[in-house]
This record gives sequence, C-alpha cells and structure tokens, in this order.
Amino acid sequence: MNVIDTEIEGVKIIEPKVFGDARGYFFESWNKARFAEAGIDVEFVQDNESFSTYGVLRGLHYQMPPYTQAKLVRVIEGKVLDVVVDIRKGSPTFGKSVAVELSGENKRQLFAPRGMAHGFAVLSATATFAYKCDNIYAPTHERSIRFDDPKLGIEWQIPPENYLLSRKDQEGVPFDEADYL
Repeated sequence: MNVIDTEIEGVKIIEPKVFGDARGYFFESWNKARFAEAGIDVEFVQDNESFSTYGVLRGLHYQMPPYTQAKLVRVIEGKVLDVVVDIRKGSPTFGKSVAVELSGENKRQLFAPRGMAHGFAVLSATATFAYKCDNIYAPTHERSIRFDDPKLGIEWQIPPENYLLSRKDQEGVPFDEADYL
C-alpha cells in the first residue's frame, strides 16, 4: 500500500494495492502489522457503516475524553468528500483541515488520529461509507462543529441548497465556541 502523509500530523491517506481481473477485485482494507509499519498502530474496537444519498453532509463530529476516537474511513460504493479538522490545542495545524475524495473506485482510505473533527459530504447518487474506530461511541461525549463555519472555509463540493443535514449537524457550534482536545 502507498501511505501519503498530509499537512496535518498523523492524518494519512492510504492507497491500497488492488488486485483486479475479469472476476472483480481484491484488496486488504486492514492489516494490523502493515498499518503499524506505516505508523498507524491502533487497536480498533468498533466497525461502522452508513448509507447516504446525494447531498447528505455528516459532520463535523468528534468525542471528548475519555472517548476520543481515531478512525480509518473508506467508501465501499459511491463517492464522498471526506474532511478532518485538527482540534488539538497547541498543534501547529490547529484549525486546519484536510479534504480528500474517497470512492468505491479509487479505494482510498483516510486515517484520522485522535484529536480530529470528522465529516463527509456525499457527491454521488448514493454512497456506502465504512469506518473503524479505536474507541466506543459515547453520545454524552459527542460534539459537533458547524460544517459551514467561515473560519474553517471548507468547500464541500455540493451546492448549499442540496445539503441534507441532521438536526445535530444543523445545531453544530461555531469553531471558536467548540470544546477542543
């Protein structure tokens, strides 16, 4: 696999080696030893999957201690813009974001270490999104930052009139008012 470091320390784009032929394809989406060699040494405890339609925007979500989460995300079918924002106080990239297109075609994955707010927007008709977490989901410790906060300046690649948002995402707090890690 090819591992690409990003502007934010610890955030990595993973391009797996895909073996394809007339029958289809095969690739390893997770191999603990190989990922550890690439600097991603985590113990995942939960796998999640979501299905969404065009315009669904989920995020920017994160959890407060002791339930912070590292995530390894990918798209099984469809295409999304995946975004992480560094919310680690004292980090040289605090408030910076990384955005990457993940799709069923490109098979790319994104690793986000603890200390990142995470979100994605569905760019295709539908998308099946899968992710591994290294800590359990704790709704009492979950937080949401406004996806459209002008300070973050994230270009979600879909027109605002097409956003499909949950109440939680509509009520996210501005970046400057968020709880940071």
